Amino acid sequence: MTQTELKAVPFPETDFDVEAIRRDFPILNQEVNGNPLAYLDNAASSQKPVQVIEAVDAYYRLDNANVHRGVHRLSQRATDAYEGARDKVRGFLNAKSDKEIVFVRGATEAINLVAQSFVRPQVKPGDEILISHIEHHANIVPWQMVCEQTGAKLKVIPMTESGELDLSDFDSLLNERTKILAIGHVSNALGTINPIKEMIGQAKAKSIPVLVDGAQAVPHIAVDVQDLDCDFYVFSGHKMFAPTGIGALYGKQALLEAMPPWQGGGDMILSVSFSHTEYNTLPYKFEAGTPHIAGAVGLGAAIDYMQAIGIDKLAAYEHHLLEVATAKLEAIDGIRIIGTAKNKASVLSFMIEDVHPHDVGTIFDQQGVAIRAGHHCAQPVMEFYGIAATARASFAFYNTEQEIDALVNAIKTTQELFA
Repeated sequence: MTQTELKAVPFPETDFDVEAIRRDFPILNQEVNGNPLAYLDNAASSQKPVQVIEAVDAYYRLDNANVHRGVHRLSQRATDAYEGARDKVRGFLNAKSDKEIVFVRGATEAINLVAQSFVRPQVKPGDEILISHIEHHANIVPWQMVCEQTGAKLKVIPMTESGELDLSDFDSLLNERTKILAIGHVSNALGTINPIKEMIGQAKAKSIPVLVDGAQAVPHIAVDVQDLDCDFYVFSGHKMFAPTGIGALYGKQALLEAMPPWQGGGDMILSVSFSHTEYNTLPYKFEAGTPHIAGAVGLGAAIDYMQAIGIDKLAAYEHHLLEVATAKLEAIDGIRIIGTAKNKASVLSFMIEDVHPHDVGTIFDQQGVAIRAGHHCAQPVMEFYGIAATARASFAFYNTEQEIDALVNAIKTTQELFA
C-alpha cells in the first residue's frame, strides 16, 4: 500500500472521535514556539485526561487523609478510594485477588522489589538470571545488582536486526540454573511486542518463574495475567494517563505470601515490639509508610477512562497511526527506521542521515513537535545498531494524522537546515 493510499484510508472505527478525546486532555490545546503542540513522546510519559486530574483534585479537596488508620470519615473515604483503585487494577489485569496487587512508585520499584525479595534469597553462585537484549535499563540493572550480591550470572537473549528477539536458542538458555526469566512485554526503544505468552509457556514447562515488564504494554494492549500465567507483572501509571509516582506489581498470591518484606515501616506491620515484629497480610506487607493515595486514585480514574473508550479500540487506532507514520517516513530519503519488527506497538524510532538525534529533537521542538532523542534507557540496543541514540516518535490514542504531518514537516525542515 502506497503512502497516498494509506492517507486516503480512514480509520475503520467510525465511532472513534479523536477530536472529542483530545478535548479531555487540556495540555494538548497549546502552542509551543508559535506552533500547535504535537506531543509525540508518549513512551516516555503520557498526558492526563481531565477525568484523572479532577479525580486527584477531588481527593485533595474533599477526602485528604491517611488510609487504613483513621476512624474518622475522611480516613474512611480515603481508604475506600485507595482500595477501590486497587480493585480496578485487579480487574484491569484480570488478577484473581486484590491481595495480588501491590502499589509501588512504578515499574522500576516493582522490579527491584521482586529482585531483592523473591530472587536474591534463592540464588547462589553459578545460578542464572535470564533477560533480553532489548530491555529497558530498569529490567537490566536490578538483576545486575542481584548478580553482584550473590555471584549469579546474567544471561541475555539475543536480538535480530529487525529488533525482534532471536529465540533460536531460547530453550537452551532456560535450564536448571535459571532462577527467573525477566522479559519486557513491549520494547520502549523499538516498539517490538515480544511473544511473551509463548516464552512464558516454555519457561513454566521447566518450572522457571517469569516477571514481565509491562510498562510499555498496558497503555496499548489488553493484559490478562491469568491467561499469560506469568508470576509477576509490573507497570507504571504515568505511561498510561495516570499520575507520576504510582504503579503496580502483580504477583501470584502464593509467591507474595512466601516473600519477605522489602521495606520496613508503618502499615506493613500487625504488631511491633523491640523483640519481635509481626508483618501485615497481603498486600500491605509490601506497602511500608504512607502510600501515594492520590496517585492510586488517579490510576483508578485512568483505568476507568481507558476502559470507557475500549482498549481494543484505542489499540487499533494507535496501530493505524503507526502504519501511516511508518509509510510516510519510509517515503523520505535519508531516513533510517530503527526497529522493524512485524509486531509493534506505536513507537517509531528513526535516524536522519548526518544529523545527531539531539539536534533533531531541538529543531523539532522549535516547530512544536515533542519527541524523545537519546538512548531511551536502552543502551545495549543502541550498541547493537552501532549508534549512540535515535529520535523516537511514540503515539497515543489522542494523536492525529495531522500531527504525523507535522512530524514529517519537521523532518524535512531539519534536512533542509543540514543540507
